[in-house]
Amino acid sequence: MASLFFLFLLLLPFAILLLVLAAIVRPRQVRIPLKGRHVLVTGGSSGIGLALALRAAAEGARVTILARDPSRLQDARDAIRLATGVDVTIVAADVRDPEAVSRALEAADPVDVLVCNHGVFLPQELERQSLEEVRFMVEVNLMGTFHLIKASLPTMKQRAKQSGLPASIAIVSSQAGQVGIYGYTAYSASKFGLRGLAEALQHEVIADNIHITLVFPPDTDTPGLAEEHKRRPEITKVIAGSQGGMKADDVAKKALNGIKSGQFVVACNFEGYLLHVATVGLSPQRSYFMAFVEILGVGFMRFVALCYQWSWFTSIEKWHAKMKSG
Repeated sequence: MASLFFLFLLLLPFAILLLVLAAIVRPRQVRIPLKGRHVLVTGGSSGIGLALALRAAAEGARVTILARDPSRLQDARDAIRLATGVDVTIVAADVRDPEAVSRALEAADPVDVLVCNHGVFLPQELERQSLEEVRFMVEVNLMGTFHLIKASLPTMKQRAKQSGLPASIAIVSSQAGQVGIYGYTAYSASKFGLRGLAEALQHEVIADNIHITLVFPPDTDTPGLAEEHKRRPEITKVIAGSQGGMKADDVAKKALNGIKSGQFVVACNFEGYLLHVATVGLSPQRSYFMAFVEILGVGFMRFVALCYQWSWFTSIEKWHAKMKSG
């Protein structure tokens, strides 16, 4: 009997914490339907974007894919039609050009789910990288997302109000948008910016029944990854490894499930989830249970993060020592 009472006392604080979290977590949980709704995916001609478009089309969504290259867009449309029997709309536009983006969105149907998946990555040490390349990554990855959201928001708000159904804006960042890595200076800056955008934007649009999802993929087996590996500094390969990472379809499945459940942060694998707990900060959280796990795990994950930093700085020191002696 005494042991049961002791167990009760042991578990009571956790039960109280769960009850408090159930009362305070915001935003509330939501389900975002896709069937019959308009889903626009940028970077939709290949990789994660194509996989997302294919899955959304298979679930009955009306899909538009946007990218720069008309011929690759046509190939993507043919691939989706072959896989699903569904025709998707294709739009060629450069996300760096706000006028081109506005024209593309004006010509399209009102968007219910906007997936900002576009991105470019040119790894190199900042000292050696040209400002043109830095500007290119910031303009595509960060400013391009601003252009798309600005062009979409007015009709998204109106559409959500008229339909009574929740809308979604999903922003695909990167694990390099959670932690900085040697050789990723400009890329990480552009991807870290997306987190600030997403957190502030969720405050601004929650009253309009628009819900933000921020996706943090790891290295993903896409055509761009092979090119990126060719440019990676040697020390980056030592720190980050050179494995292919996840398949694009697996990332798309995680991302789409996160969008439909209104998750604010979507971690695509176990490592990504640990990274999320370590960097959770003031991010919104819809699930009181996941908030409970974050609270319990954040201290331990800070220790793990320090261990990683020790390993990375040790590798950097050894690499520089090797270069000097060689």
